Amino acid sequence: MVGIKQAASEFLANGHIAVTGVSRNPKGHGANVVYQRLKDRGYEVVAINPNADRVEDDRCYPDLRSVPGGVKAVVIGTRPEIAETTMRECVDLGVEQVWMHRGPGAGSVSEVATAYGREHGVTVIDGGCPCMFGPTADTGHRMMRWMFGLTGNVPRRV
Repeated sequence: MVGIKQAASEFLANGHIAVTGVSRNPKGHGANVVYQRLKDRGYEVVAINPNADRVEDDRCYPDLRSVPGGVKAVVIGTRPEIAETTMRECVDLGVEQVWMHRGPGAGSVSEVATAYGREHGVTVIDGGCPCMFGPTADTGHRMMRWMFGLTGNVPRRV
């Protein structure tokens, strides 16, 4: 296991990241916040939603298998009960890094998905948000990282 700061840095070193759960109606959706922040910071980011052809004015793919050229890193921004299916798809596709988004509440974290990914060699960040670290962070997200670190919603080690 590595510390969260190192795991976040390695995850964010990927230039091509898929975000699942990006909604056609962005207001109030954490996945959309992550998607837009990564895009604004210069990442090549891909939206995944099986119910949309376009989100945030961009092309959207129904699943990870449909992304041309694939991805090495995935942010899971869906309900926890969907995370296991996504993690299995990640393992099948050879995705090396997965971040299950979590702020207040359960977020997208699934213990079953976390265990499955780690059993298959995936680096799994099971909580927190990419917007809380490194080049994607802002003051508000840094404060949330500290606060949610106290509650356990941001893991110390992954």
